[in-house]
Amino acid sequence: MAKKILGIDIGYDQLKLALCQGRRVLKTAVASMPENLLREGQVTSPEAMSELIRRTMKENKIHANLAALVLPNEAVYVKNVEMPEMTIDQLVYNLPFEFNDYITGEVREYVFDYAVLASEEKKEDVDSMSSLEDKEGFEDKEEIPTMELLAVSTKRELLENAQFYLRKAGLKLKIAAPAVCSFISLIRARRDTLYQKAEEFCVLDMGYSSFRMYMFRGDRHVVTRILDIGLANLNNVLADIFGVDVHLAHTYLMSNYENCQYHEECMTSYENIAVELMRALNFYRFSNPDSTLSDMWLCGGGAVIKPLRDTIVDMLDIELHRAEELVPEGNNVEECYSFVQAIGITLQESGKSGNTRRPGGRK
Repeated sequence: MAKKILGIDIGYDQLKLALCQGRRVLKTAVASMPENLLREGQVTSPEAMSELIRRTMKENKIHANLAALVLPNEAVYVKNVEMPEMTIDQLVYNLPFEFNDYITGEVREYVFDYAVLASEEKKEDVDSMSSLEDKEGFEDKEEIPTMELLAVSTKRELLENAQFYLRKAGLKLKIAAPAVCSFISLIRARRDTLYQKAEEFCVLDMGYSSFRMYMFRGDRHVVTRILDIGLANLNNVLADIFGVDVHLAHTYLMSNYENCQYHEECMTSYENIAVELMRALNFYRFSNPDSTLSDMWLCGGGAVIKPLRDTIVDMLDIELHRAEELVPEGNNVEECYSFVQAIGITLQESGKSGNTRRPGGRK
């Protein structure tokens, strides 16, 4: 029987928790984030973060020992890598070199991880891969067998802080991975249903500080487009209209107070957002001439703003889908759009192809 594991998604405005067991979502909870507790992807006060998680679990009667954490996008590097087949020791040694253009400081300050990408028909355990030195009959360089990896790097300090505040909250960190891994796990879990609609996916995370377009071909991550627009922009618009602070304005926005979502200035903002999405989508299609992308799945707080959704439909040549379609039994999860990443990260427990490694090949 699958163990219970608590998925944790720490956002700039909300903490999202999803208690899962296998593919079942047992309970969800959300709490407002104190201002500046998360800054540039870093938790500024591990003690305060620990207390917030502990209190949210207690208030919502969530009991768990294991945690799966969504790593903040701003603090993690994700890269698609194609490398010659090699042993784990060789891979661990070579993987840091793939991030030379991204990381600063000493290599030992970072942790590197990977997932082997393979179709279901060709999937094999990386542990069984032999060294290229043992391969015979590959004199032609083009014939050397390769493997596709999703490689990830993040600061060691970030993981150590996460382990600290989760431990103080009574949790053991079992899994830590970026949002893209959450979506990959969900796509794989919903393969039979989703692939009847599309073989190419865009997941639009309509967040507080930014919108992110995650592009996938099947369960392969292609690219992520980051748009420097978010619900915070709409909060500022409503704050000026009503003469209130941005926190109250956010409440107005999400509850559609006095039909504010349809205010003329908000409608103009929606059009601006849709234009930016259209530009990103057109650039992606231009860069990938064989693209058949025509479907977009929505998650994040902005997914509930109907006039924003309608504006996107009117201006983009794309079909929108609800977050519930990404999540197993998603129709039974209240406000599912908020918990997509927290739920998806728990599915990594059964789908991991790699393990967190230390530089230099030491675990």
